[in-house]
Amino acid sequence: MSLAPTALTPDERRITLVIAAVQFINILDFMMVMPLGPDFARALDIPAAHIGYIGGSYTAAAAVAGLIGSMLLDRFDRRRALAVAMAGLIVSTALGGLAWDFPSLLATRVLAGLFGGPAVAVAIATVTDRVAPQRRGQAMGIVMSAFSLAAIVGVPVGLELALYGGWRAPFFAVALAGLVVAVAAIAILPPQRGHLAAGLGSGPGSGVGTGAWVRMTALLSRRAVWLAYATVALVQIQQFMIIPNIAAYVQGNLGFPRDHLSLVYLTGGTLSFFTARWAGRLVDRHGSTPVTFAATAGLCAVIFTAFIGYRPWMPVLGLFPFFMMFVGIRMVANGAAFSRVPEPQERAGFMALVSAVQHLSSAFGAFLSAEILTNAPDGRLEHVSTMAGISIVLGLAVPLLTLWLEQATRPAVIVPVPQTAVADAVLDGEGRSR
Repeated sequence: MSLAPTALTPDERRITLVIAAVQFINILDFMMVMPLGPDFARALDIPAAHIGYIGGSYTAAAAVAGLIGSMLLDRFDRRRALAVAMAGLIVSTALGGLAWDFPSLLATRVLAGLFGGPAVAVAIATVTDRVAPQRRGQAMGIVMSAFSLAAIVGVPVGLELALYGGWRAPFFAVALAGLVVAVAAIAILPPQRGHLAAGLGSGPGSGVGTGAWVRMTALLSRRAVWLAYATVALVQIQQFMIIPNIAAYVQGNLGFPRDHLSLVYLTGGTLSFFTARWAGRLVDRHGSTPVTFAATAGLCAVIFTAFIGYRPWMPVLGLFPFFMMFVGIRMVANGAAFSRVPEPQERAGFMALVSAVQHLSSAFGAFLSAEILTNAPDGRLEHVSTMAGISIVLGLAVPLLTLWLEQATRPAVIVPVPQTAVADAVLDGEGRSR
């Protein structure tokens, strides 16, 4: 039986909106690089088929940072950890605008990933700490709408800046916006130390050594944790075999004009923005599994149509925005499912490992697509259907894993024992049964 979800409290909404702004910068920092790929590929003499390596380097670095952060982040005030992560992300993004060749751009994206991964983990852990379980679907819908806003506002503006100011301009613009958001977040967020009171203080048993390994071993001994990591791995591999190559594919293979590329992200982001909030309420009402199933079915249908069964009469703006919409819906459903797995004192560590698996899987998907694809002499990407087919097959397992995850984290139902039954049992024990 479904229950009508209650609205977020004022404090929950304030915290959620602040974290959504942080996520907007984090996602934009990552998202803008891929549609800009053909621009900086031409400027820095990088083959278009290798754009996936740029996106993959960020996610691989974020995975390493997530593994380290999983043992450290729960030992610190969340606000302070977020400040450090955002500062590093801002500086490394600005350095990306100063890159002069492929290796230097790669290095700055690695540096950005080292700070971006922990920023995601701390942000999601903060929302999970402060929002009640029955309203987390709504909160995740708001936070994940940062993905949509990045596509609606950030990426189109970045593409237009690159047209008039060169490919470096978007990097500097994102760094400046990140500075504004970081200062506002630190000013608005209260200290986030509640998880430390649950047993992760600075005492002898809470050091980076034995205490960290004990907590990590306990975390990884649970079936639900492994199901969560398996789910996020398949989700990210499927998506990131496609995402880094969209801009190059629609321009090189489908002949879509560069001047109109921002419309793809604007339209897709607008769809995602409205459907993410709606999806959050559906998750609170019906659970993550049916929403994940519907989003995965839609995503696979779009991938097949756009990359395998595409026909010249099909409009680009009628396909790729729906790819972004279904990705956003599934992110909301998965985020709500993951939030029920960890205990309060291990949330940042759990989310850091989620971030590590997420970014490592994204890097794997991006690198895999870069190995599959090749450049034709006319600039087209070849072997696109092979890439898309593998992506679809991997995605089909996601709803099943989500179902198992929800079953593993479903709270036990305690059936109250009638008082008369208790009294009868006591009487039997005291004399009636003798």
